[in-house]
Amino acid sequence: MVFCFLLLFALGFFLFSFFVYFMRESKSFYAKKSVLMSSNTEPRSYPFLGSLISFYKNQYRLLDWYTELLSESPCQTIVVSRLGARRTVVTANPANVEHVLKTNFNNFPKGKPFTEILGDLLGCGIFNVDGELWSTQRKLASHEFNTKSLREFLVKSLHEEVENRLLPLLEEAMLTEKVIDFQDVLRRFAFDTVSKVSFGQDPCCLDLSRPVPPLVKAFDSASEICAMRGMAPVFLVWKMKRAFNIGSEKKLKQAVQFVHGCVLEIIRNKKRALEVETSAETEDLLSRLLSAGHDEEVVRDMMISFIMAGRDTTSSALTWLFWLLSKHPNAEKMMVKEVKSMVGNDEKRLDFQLLKEMNCVKACLCESMRLYPPVAWDSKHAVNDDVLPDGTFVGKGDRVTYFPYGMGRMEELWGKDRLEFKPDRWFEEPGAEHGLLKAVSAFNFPVFQAGPRVCLGKEMAFIQMKYVVASILRRFEIRVVCQEEPVLVPLLTAHMAGGLKVVVRRRELK
Repeated sequence: MVFCFLLLFALGFFLFSFFVYFMRESKSFYAKKSVLMSSNTEPRSYPFLGSLISFYKNQYRLLDWYTELLSESPCQTIVVSRLGARRTVVTANPANVEHVLKTNFNNFPKGKPFTEILGDLLGCGIFNVDGELWSTQRKLASHEFNTKSLREFLVKSLHEEVENRLLPLLEEAMLTEKVIDFQDVLRRFAFDTVSKVSFGQDPCCLDLSRPVPPLVKAFDSASEICAMRGMAPVFLVWKMKRAFNIGSEKKLKQAVQFVHGCVLEIIRNKKRALEVETSAETEDLLSRLLSAGHDEEVVRDMMISFIMAGRDTTSSALTWLFWLLSKHPNAEKMMVKEVKSMVGNDEKRLDFQLLKEMNCVKACLCESMRLYPPVAWDSKHAVNDDVLPDGTFVGKGDRVTYFPYGMGRMEELWGKDRLEFKPDRWFEEPGAEHGLLKAVSAFNFPVFQAGPRVCLGKEMAFIQMKYVVASILRRFEIRVVCQEEPVLVPLLTAHMAGGLKVVVRRRELK
C-alpha cells in the first residue's frame, strides 16, 4: 500500500516537475533573448531532466566539476538546471558576488529552499533566517562580538586550552612517537574553545582518555545529514524520507532532538546559576544573552549557530594550513621567524594586540583559505527576476551560488600561479615578510562572506587561528605521514577526508 502511494506520488511529482520546468525554461529563454548576455558554458542538459545526469555523474567531485566549467566560461558563470530543483546560477565572478551580497542584497536572501535544508538543526538561528528576524539577531550579536571584554575572554580561554591541553597532548605524541589525527585534535580543540566562549562550559573534548561527548556526536551527525540534503541530486528523495521518518531523516530527527535538548538544558542551568549568583561574571556569550532577557528558544538557535561557525570553520582552515606547510617548508620557516621575533626568548604570553600584528601568519592563513576555504560555496535565492552584472538572467526563485573554492582557482583573479601556495601574494611587496598586507576585496575573496552578512566573528577567528599556529610552531614540527594529496569534502563546512595523520617533532631553533 505504501509502495503504491509512493509510486503515485512520484509520478505526480514528475508530471508537475515537467510542467514547471517547461514554463521556467520558456520564461528563461525569452528573458535571455531580451538581455545582452555573455555566452555561458553550461553542463550538458536534456529535456525534462536538465543537467541531472551530468550532476549525478559528478556528484562526488562537484567542486572540481564546477571549477572546470567556470574556468571555461567567458564570464565565470554557469547555469545548472536539474529535475526537482530550482534553476541554479553558479558564479565565480566578483562583480556578480558583489551584486548578490551587497548591491541588490534585499533581492537575494537565503530563501526558503536553503532554510528548509538547515531548518531542523539551526531553527531560527542567525545563519538560517532572513528579514527582521535576521536583522534583530545581527544587531544583538554585533554588539557582543565587538566588546573588548569578549575578546579578552577569548584570549584567556585560548591560553588555558592551549597550555593545559593542546601542547601537553602534542608533547606526549612526540615522546611516544605516536601518529595522531591532527584534524581530529584541532576539531576537539575548537569545540572546547567555542564551548567555553559560548556557554562558559568545558566539554573536555581534548582529553583523549575520555569518550567524545554525545552532544558532539549528535551535532556531527545532524550537520552531515543536513549537508547531504543540499547535495542530493533529487531533493524529493530526502523530503519523502522525512515525510515517512525513515533512513537518514529518522537519524537526523533523533540527532536534532538530542542537540536541542542538550543546549536547552545548558541554557536553563545557566539561567538558574545567574539567578542564584546575581553578581556572577557574564563573560561568556550565553550569560550575556540571557542577562539581556532573550527567549530560550531564540538563544538556543543562536548558540547552535555559533557552535557551528566557531568550531568547524577554524579547525578546517588550520588542518589545511598545516598540510600545506608540510609541503612548503620555506613558508613555515617564514612564520616561525615572525613568531620568534615577536615573542622573543622569554616566551612572553600572546595577547590580542600581539596576535593582530602577525601579518606573516595571517598571509599564510589567507593563502590556505584561498585554496581550501572552510565554506566551499554558499547560496541565495532570488525574490524577483534580476540580471547579474555579467548579463546572466536570474528568475524569481532561482538559486544563486557564489563559489569561494572555484574563485580561488580562477586565473582572472589570481594569475597563472593560482594553484600554487604563495603567501607572498598577500603582501604589498612580495618577499616583505614583515611588510603591509595587501587590501583584497571581500568580493574577490568571500571566505567570510561580504556585504551586510559579512562574518561577525572574522577577527576572532583570525585571533584563534593565529594563537594556535604561533603556539605550535614555536615549539613543534608537525610532519605529515601520508604524502598523497588529500581530498576536500564540502559538507556544511569543508573537511579533509580521512583526517590528517601526523607525527610531532621537537622544533630545533638556532
